[in-house]
Amino acid sequence: MSFVTKRFRKLSSAEGRKTSMAKHRREGGIALFTTLLLLSLVSLLGLAMVLSVNSDMMINGYYGNYRSSFYAADSGLSIARQALANQMVAAVNMTPCTGWETNADTGCTSPPLAATSADTIKTYLINTYGQSYTNSNSSGSWPASFKIIDSANCQNGVTLAAGYPTTTQNAKLQNDSYTYRYNYTLCATGRAQSLQQVLVKESGSVVFSIKANTFDTTTTQAQVSFASFGIFIDQFNQCKGPLVPGTMTGPTFTNGSWNFGTSGSYIYTDPVGQHNQNVSYWYGSTCKQSPTSSYTYNGQTIKPTFQSGLNLNQPVVDLPPNDFSQQWAVLDGKGCGEGTSTCGVDTPPAPTHSDMNKALMDVKKNKYPSSGASSGVFLPYCTTSCPTGVTPYTVNGGGIYVEGDAAVSLSVGNDGATPTPHLTQTYTIKQGSTTTTITTNIGANTTTVTSGSNTVNLTGVPQNLSTGTPSPATMLYVNGDVTGLTGPGQGKAGVQDYVQMTIAAAGDINITGDLIYAHPPVTKDASDTLIKNQYDSNGNQIAGDFNSVLGIFTSKGNINLSSPYSNNNLETDASLAAINADSSWCNSNSKCGFGTPSDSISTWTILGGRIESFAHGVSISQGNTYFDRRFTSRSGFAPPWFPSTSIPLVDITTTNAAPPSVNATPPQRLSWVTYPQ
Repeated sequence: MSFVTKRFRKLSSAEGRKTSMAKHRREGGIALFTTLLLLSLVSLLGLAMVLSVNSDMMINGYYGNYRSSFYAADSGLSIARQALANQMVAAVNMTPCTGWETNADTGCTSPPLAATSADTIKTYLINTYGQSYTNSNSSGSWPASFKIIDSANCQNGVTLAAGYPTTTQNAKLQNDSYTYRYNYTLCATGRAQSLQQVLVKESGSVVFSIKANTFDTTTTQAQVSFASFGIFIDQFNQCKGPLVPGTMTGPTFTNGSWNFGTSGSYIYTDPVGQHNQNVSYWYGSTCKQSPTSSYTYNGQTIKPTFQSGLNLNQPVVDLPPNDFSQQWAVLDGKGCGEGTSTCGVDTPPAPTHSDMNKALMDVKKNKYPSSGASSGVFLPYCTTSCPTGVTPYTVNGGGIYVEGDAAVSLSVGNDGATPTPHLTQTYTIKQGSTTTTITTNIGANTTTVTSGSNTVNLTGVPQNLSTGTPSPATMLYVNGDVTGLTGPGQGKAGVQDYVQMTIAAAGDINITGDLIYAHPPVTKDASDTLIKNQYDSNGNQIAGDFNSVLGIFTSKGNINLSSPYSNNNLETDASLAAINADSSWCNSNSKCGFGTPSDSISTWTILGGRIESFAHGVSISQGNTYFDRRFTSRSGFAPPWFPSTSIPLVDITTTNAAPPSVNATPPQRLSWVTYPQ
């Protein structure tokens, strides 16, 4: 075996330096490449940033111009929409007249708005705002320009559909009011800079209510139910004391002077009238009088809101003398008395004990005593020896007669019949320890009277026979005080659908709880609009006008209010009247008005109206009266046998003549679309 020996030689320092330099020369190319790569990346990032910033600037510029154009177009629509309403108001025939069309005098033989008004206004909008761009900041809006267009691009962009007018007739006037609803479509292009534009299309509706302000001159008097007033006060002397503030809708009138204070706001949506020439304004204990609709004293201004105007120096409205007609309504269903010809005009005598003996019986089938009675509940029916043409055990009059003081509660229900139950109205009448329950069933045409162990079943329900066609209606007359009148509880219905009734008393009526319709006919807010009929999938009505109505009336008492509820609020769905023509008797006895003798009411809400002979001091923080619009929109509609008045009719040739009043609701935008162009 042989060994190979390797020999190593140590390099010199010079040789080492040569080797290291060669190595570094080989690594120098990599460093340059890395540097160039980093420079390229930085350049690309810078370029990307420039492009991004430029894109953002372009986008922001486009967006800014788009929004500017959009706001210009939207401002243009607001201008055109208001112009539409103004032109429509200006197009109304404002000739003073007694009515329109067939019941009008010369000059008003056509409707207040011509059928061509829509086309005329469309042409006006195009000629005014469609010929060139208009500065949109003319109304303080976005500083750009707009143009109303009418072209295929906007599908005939300016349209104003037919007005669909409805007319109203009542006892005072014929065709006295019109309501028009116009559906419209408007298109506008907005332009901010250069040729960039935005198109905005809007569709909606606008309502115009037009009412004549003068009376029919064919007769000297017109018979009108007091239910046609939202608020009426007979004796309201100057500086008598301020009215409770609140929102009040419906026609408002006093034979005296309105008194306003500083404790809250007064908002009137309908015409307000008074006989006196001055209005009274209260500042603490200081009263000022003025013929103007506002007044300022010591820097404080009282300015009620009269949305439909304030009319002074108006003719006096007469009051009914008594409640004899209401008493007769129970007996004969007519309310006119024996031997009279026209309800409410002739003054019938009060029914005698003999008259009531012939017509009324109680639950025990006893006739009303010919010598009179101190208590008891009686209905107009007979069992034997009935008058000719009258069927035994059949309701043959207008209601329920209660002798003496009584508490009355109202409730709703149904009879449980299948497949469809009939609605029922129940009157619970308490006199001392005696309770009488009367249930009327319009659908089944029955009336059931129960007291203790006694029950009588009658065919039919109380009827209003004073009109051409008999209709179900109830007069509940209490010959004494109604010590308590209430429904089943706060917010709970006490007046059934399709039930029409008036509750009258010879003395005071003390309302001690809510009285509410099963379905309200109008909205309980400042708009006070009729609720449209609505139906479910089975065709059953679920909202709107169910033809129910309640009237409350006393001619020689007060309508007193108290609330049993923790919030001290009270709601009364009714037209309430405490009035009598004998003002001296009412004044000396402190009667014929509204009172709060034992309670303070936070808010009293009325759906109907309130009428009184005297404005009494009351403890009510706020009173909101929402007028039942059915009393003016439906001819002759009112609580049955409610008191009425003869209103003097004004000749339009006198200085009292006035043009129609026009009320345009703000246009309601229903749809709104924008399109970039």
